[in-house]
Amino acid sequence: MNIGHINGKTRGVYAISPTPFEDNGEIDGASTDSLLDYYVESGVDGLTILGVLGEATKLSPEESRGFMNRVLKRIGDKRPIVVGVSNPGTDNLVRFSREAMDAGAAGVMIAPIQGLKTDDQVYNYWATVLERLGPKIPVCYQDYPQTTTVVTSVSVFNRLVGAFENLVMLKHEESPGLPKITAVRAAEDKGQRRVSILIGNGGLHLPQELRRGADGAMTGFAYPEMLVEVCRKFHAGDADGAEDVFDIYLPLLRHEQQLGFGLAIRKEVLRRRGIIKHAAMRHPSPKMTSVDHKELDELMARLERKLGK
Repeated sequence: MNIGHINGKTRGVYAISPTPFEDNGEIDGASTDSLLDYYVESGVDGLTILGVLGEATKLSPEESRGFMNRVLKRIGDKRPIVVGVSNPGTDNLVRFSREAMDAGAAGVMIAPIQGLKTDDQVYNYWATVLERLGPKIPVCYQDYPQTTTVVTSVSVFNRLVGAFENLVMLKHEESPGLPKITAVRAAEDKGQRRVSILIGNGGLHLPQELRRGADGAMTGFAYPEMLVEVCRKFHAGDADGAEDVFDIYLPLLRHEQQLGFGLAIRKEVLRRRGIIKHAAMRHPSPKMTSVDHKELDELMARLERKLGK
């Protein structure tokens, strides 16, 4: 397993980690440790922290730095860690990126700032960020227009790949977005530098995205062992077997992938599995009702029956 920096050949499953909180809103250090241990045991190839799933915008700079350092210390050289550094201020983004790399991160993940509307605006923003970060900081481009409202065309992404060697990974979360994977890989077939493509959206379209040329997943489904098994089967040449595994978990995965509400479900599943102690999120956040809990009871029970547990 490569513990070095992310690069254009990185593949497998990078679990997006939530940030565990106690019921009073403080970061739960003990649950952080147990969650990290679980990810390693589940066989993931790497981890990503301080993303949307990590409620990064609800953390103070000191909390983000402290959480990052705790994760890097706990994981050590067991798995590469990608650190989310998105920030509306480029100075802050660059500063935290350098801190993350100095602390031992394998790369940084960045989403574009909101408000970028045209291709020129998107390109110019990224060109400035990538140039200021420099060639020694590998970057994962988080393409998630459902939350950022920024649509990145294939032509702009390909221009950036051609101009900046530190852009090494696309976290593909545009939906519908399968044609984008095909288009990026087609450009590579014509000589464009290869980038790693890891998919998000909970893994909702993972088998088809792998068939289109994705290298794996960078997402936060509460059963990452499924993502691991699907990717390993696919990469071993057993695409149908990968689909069979995926199908077992699909009802719960689909239920968890509710925009704006999925993290509440995901944290509750992790709590029920004994991986974290609390399912708390920081305000503002959705709250699960008794009906929500009953639905989750039924979905998890069905999954356990299918798994023979």
